[in-house]
Amino acid sequence: MISYRKTVTAWLLLTPMIVIIVGVSGYPLIKTIYYSLTGAKLIAPDVTSIFVGLDNYARALSSSKFLEAIWHTTYFAVISVGAEMVIGVLVALLLNEAFAGRTLLRAMLILPLALPTVVNAMMWRLIYNPDFGALNALLVQIGMLDAYRSWLGDPATALDMVILADVWKNFPLVALIALAALQTVPKDLYEAATLDGAGVWNRFWRITLPAILGPLSVALVLRTIEAFKVFDIVYVMTRGGPASSTKTVSFYVYQEAFAYMRVGSGASYALIVVLISACLIAGYMYLIRKQGEV
Repeated sequence: MISYRKTVTAWLLLTPMIVIIVGVSGYPLIKTIYYSLTGAKLIAPDVTSIFVGLDNYARALSSSKFLEAIWHTTYFAVISVGAEMVIGVLVALLLNEAFAGRTLLRAMLILPLALPTVVNAMMWRLIYNPDFGALNALLVQIGMLDAYRSWLGDPATALDMVILADVWKNFPLVALIALAALQTVPKDLYEAATLDGAGVWNRFWRITLPAILGPLSVALVLRTIEAFKVFDIVYVMTRGGPASSTKTVSFYVYQEAFAYMRVGSGASYALIVVLISACLIAGYMYLIRKQGEV
């Protein structure tokens, strides 16, 4: 009887939150699913919402441009998140050591993360500027380039340059999470391992990595989700160009739904992105759970 009352009380306390979640997330999701099955236009979507079934999904999965956008997004996510994880861990290991000025460097680490994405994107656009950009000036002065080049105007380099800007902004998040985890590792473990003859690599592999693997998994999940739905930095830096070489799925959905005013097909593209993200989350959660069972 007591257990039943606790269950009822718990559900009563959760009811307001459930109502808010359903209202804020549930209704838009249902509406998006409905529009994805129609040919609705942005102007008067309820009037133009002629039922087309799964035609929008079939058109999306057979569209070479949409599949190319998925490839760009996957490339962006894998390279940017991978670089952020490696650089973040290395920086965390450095800032975990005792040296003069460590506190100042830890404070400065937050600066890229604190910058709004739009500001960060505009800053890197100036750095990449083909006429007076700092990157061109530096590379020419040290002899790596003979002349200035348009980094964001070249389809071969544009996406990599956007990735570099994204890595610079977001690697501090991984570094801060890893650094917080490193603070919990007892120094005695390193001293004992050193006395036993363990080298730097063995100490990292057997002590440091297991200690920070859990927090790093959380950072990996968060950054992968954010990277896969990237939009703002692409919009500000390249608008998907040149020649659609930086067009990601989120930018593709934006163009389809709002620029071309095809709400129905835009909704189907958006739901495909949601399903891909959900699969990524499920895979990561499974890996994290298996790690916890080891």
